Amino acid sequence: MIDKVSAEFAISGVYMPPLLVAAVLGAMTGLMILSLMNRFRISRYFKAPSLVSLSLMTILTILYDTFLI
Repeated sequence: MIDKVSAEFAISGVYMPPLLVAAVLGAMTGLMILSLMNRFRISRYFKAPSLVSLSLMTILTILYDTFLI
């Protein structure tokens, strides 16, 4: 039987859970995408831009957690 390798990240001796790392990456990527959307004025087509930003960050967090971590 193969044991699962611990997926915790050690940053300066502090262990971080993988979902926290995925959430930080998702939030940073989401903010970059949102700033590009604001620069090219794409966000004016959304009725609720704050809901779009929250859902974009959630989707990116799930994608990072599923495929990278």
